[in-house]
Amino acid sequence: MTEVKTLTSTRPFTDLTTLTPLGDGAFGAHIDPIWTIGPKVHGGCMMAVCAAAARDAVRAEGGAAAMQPVAVSANYLTAPDPGDVRLVTTVRKRGRQVCLVDVDLLQGDRIVVSASVTLGVPDEAASRHREPLAIDALPAEPTAAAARITADHPMAAIVHVAKGCELLVDPSAARFLAGELGDPVNRMWARPLSADEADADTAALFAIMLGDISAPVTMNRGMFGWAPTVQLTTYLRRRPAPGWLRVMASAQVIGEAWFEEDHLVLDSAGQVVVQSRQLAMVPRA
Repeated sequence: MTEVKTLTSTRPFTDLTTLTPLGDGAFGAHIDPIWTIGPKVHGGCMMAVCAAAARDAVRAEGGAAAMQPVAVSANYLTAPDPGDVRLVTTVRKRGRQVCLVDVDLLQGDRIVVSASVTLGVPDEAASRHREPLAIDALPAEPTAAAARITADHPMAAIVHVAKGCELLVDPSAARFLAGELGDPVNRMWARPLSADEADADTAALFAIMLGDISAPVTMNRGMFGWAPTVQLTTYLRRRPAPGWLRVMASAQVIGEAWFEEDHLVLDSAGQVVVQSRQLAMVPRA
């Protein structure tokens, strides 16, 4: 089993997404054991690392400084362990408004994630139209009832990523924590550590990671165990404002073998910063 040590870095997400150029469009990265769910690397963290590689590949060729990974679509081939990984990038399109980069994340000689990353300049101005959202009812900052995932929390033994950021759960949604059934919905508050939040590029990648932060919503329906993500697509709509981020995860259809899980992330200004949808497998347990 992976040993998850006490966090010592003041900028753990920056450390995760700071890559070493290896030449010919390849980059090296080290995934610390805190970025795991159970013994395996967290899927959203792999999305963020792939996005970082695509961004670095485009910037290495000059220009595109304002571009961010506005869409990341990843297929998960296998679940890697923490440790050293290699990212191989291929720039498919270089444009003034849009760039497209393919990224393979490898552990050893094995491809574990294959991603396609679209880069562009995220929105900054106010939205021209925005529908009311269920997550709007969640307070912008954690309530007194919010459950912080600390060492003594029931989820702490599995959700190691909570060591690298601030992460609190809305217990009124996560009914599985009380041994009850509920709707397939989870709500959370998240925030990077201060040094990570202060870096705009890191904050954008952290928001992308939050597109996969929730425990599987199948837990609220009494379905526990590993729910492997097969495909995940995440949109970064704008760079997040500093402060707490609100996260809502939900599913509309839970089938016999498959379910979809959508994440929606709002920043402290109430703006939609991330939208995601994944196709995952219902736990067998």
